[in-house]
Amino acid sequence: MDPSTSSSILQLEDLGFAYPDQPALASGWSVAVGEGVTLLYGDTGTGKSTLLRVMAGALAATGRLTAVGARLDLAPDAYRRNVFFCDPTTEAFDQVTAHACTATLSEGDAGFDEASWQGLVEGFALAPHLEKPMYMLSTGSKRKVWLAAALASGRPLVLLDEPTGALDARSIHHLWNALARRAAQPGRAVVVASSERVTAVPLAGCIELPLR
Repeated sequence: MDPSTSSSILQLEDLGFAYPDQPALASGWSVAVGEGVTLLYGDTGTGKSTLLRVMAGALAATGRLTAVGARLDLAPDAYRRNVFFCDPTTEAFDQVTAHACTATLSEGDAGFDEASWQGLVEGFALAPHLEKPMYMLSTGSKRKVWLAAALASGRPLVLLDEPTGALDARSIHHLWNALARRAAQPGRAVVVASSERVTAVPLAGCIELPLR
């Protein structure tokens, strides 16, 4: 993946990141993420979730990050409007319903596809849970709420962290089908962080951790 590729959805140039007193996750690293599905692959503990958070603009790093022409350092709000970071582990929405959580996640997203979301809700069997507070949902159901919002999003870049975690087989099948449909759309990119090789959807690229 050439970091100078002009058609890329996400560009990371001369990226550097390290937690205090820890080895650097990235140092002078560059990559370009284009349309389709890119696998972020590595064993547990190699930094996949951290790198996703850097890509999302949720963790400060050195270097230049650009999402669809918006530079994080120069236009942080525009950058983040181009990115949907799927973070089902957060407790920020525990006290609101799944429906209200979705409304917040899609706020300001002019391209949010309501019909696609309805199809995802049906495929994930989420309808009975939409009016329940998020804290009442199982880990798998909470993840489905986030995945439905992410895959119906109009934002060009979607970042998914171990998306199959705690999902039943039927939901995993539905996830891969929905992901393939989204990835086939022009101007859309998905980065999937996983400790397992992904074979259920065609991959446009692969980033392996630890970075070299």
